[in-house]
Amino acid sequence: MEGSQDVTSDKDLDVKLAEAASTVEVAEALRASGAVDQLLASIDSGEVAMTGEGGLLPGLIKLALERGLAAELTDHLGYEKGDPAGRELPNARNGSTPKTVQTEAGPVPLAVPRDRDGSFTPRLVPKGQRRLGGLDDMIVSLYAGGMTLRDIQFHLQSTIGTEVSHETISKIVDEISDEVLTWQRRPLDALYPVIYLDAIVVKVKDGGHTRNKAAHIAVGVDMAGVKHVLGIWVQQNEGAAFWASVCADLANRGVRDVLIVCCDGLTGFPEAITATWSQATVQTCVVHLIRNALRFVSYSDRKAVAAALKPIYTAADADAARAELDAFTASDLGKKNPTVTMVFDRSWEQFIPFLEFPPELRRVIYTTNSIESLNYQLRKVTKTRGQFPNDAAVVKLLWLAICNIEDKRAAERAKERGQKHGRKASGRLVEGQVVTNWKKALEQLALVYPERIERYL
Repeated sequence: MEGSQDVTSDKDLDVKLAEAASTVEVAEALRASGAVDQLLASIDSGEVAMTGEGGLLPGLIKLALERGLAAELTDHLGYEKGDPAGRELPNARNGSTPKTVQTEAGPVPLAVPRDRDGSFTPRLVPKGQRRLGGLDDMIVSLYAGGMTLRDIQFHLQSTIGTEVSHETISKIVDEISDEVLTWQRRPLDALYPVIYLDAIVVKVKDGGHTRNKAAHIAVGVDMAGVKHVLGIWVQQNEGAAFWASVCADLANRGVRDVLIVCCDGLTGFPEAITATWSQATVQTCVVHLIRNALRFVSYSDRKAVAAALKPIYTAADADAARAELDAFTASDLGKKNPTVTMVFDRSWEQFIPFLEFPPELRRVIYTTNSIESLNYQLRKVTKTRGQFPNDAAVVKLLWLAICNIEDKRAAERAKERGQKHGRKASGRLVEGQVVTNWKKALEQLALVYPERIERYL
């Protein structure tokens, strides 16, 4: 009786599974049957592993792949297995060949079906393929997160029981190089009203030595107020020649004009900008300027000095700012900290341009904070790497890290889509982010640069 009840139950389950219109209904049918509870209990007790050799997920992947391969062979031969009509046809099934593929769930042993005349070519798992695409994506994602090749190798072995050689992992990562090169050479817009430029320091092997190099990242704001990472350039020493090559690269990719470039006092950069886009304005990042000015101020005086500097960068115009700086210099606090005045004097010509603009536009161009938030995330990735083998490896990792961060944030936002309350997902880091109050800022730019703006509207 118990056996018949089980049989009946199994038949009912088969009917429900066959009639299920979605994966949700399939899951519900399995839950109602009690099969899921039994399986979860086995997993909890350790009797059934989720991943690795002999795990549940590799087993399910094996079933799905072998079923798909069998269907491909049936389509190739033109008849179902066991169909008497197949006896009249010249080709037939001819056993199988063992093959193990590496997946993100662990190694999966397969029995790949064969045909008698050897004309069957599997598409689901092509000949010579030893890894499924998901594993490649996992490796690239781990690399983008800052893991070294050997870290990735150990991680795959210890978590999912998949052994992938150091050389294979290196090859998978290197295949990204063409995509990076395509991205670095892609065409750009003719006009970027604002470009931000900042850098992070990385260690790179160079001639048998490890040297500190700066990876410069440019973020451009297009006419719609959307931010884009324009490129990444690695250089040990800044100078006119290097910046001339960066500007030439942007110009060759289609940038015909730039209104304002915001950066942190880069040697030779203003000259390169002027030589490429003669009408562009170079604006020193005010936040960087203040930070540099406070560098040699004692901790006890920093708050007071910072408060005393505020009237300078919030002044109505350049003359008023100069008067505020002179007042600070003549004060007891200024006499005690003469380096503050020296820092401002040295950067004065690149500091004052934004004072010509109204507050709405000042908030857009006065700081490179938007790109600094990007660099903060990138530093978390690069700090786990002791050094890079070459400059190209730096660009590749940074590009992958940017893509990885944006993808993770997009996935978080997708999960919370439709929720009215309690949204915690981060917005876009940089790529695709819209500048706050951009329409108002663009209106002000159009008043200041009417002819240069109108031709691109």
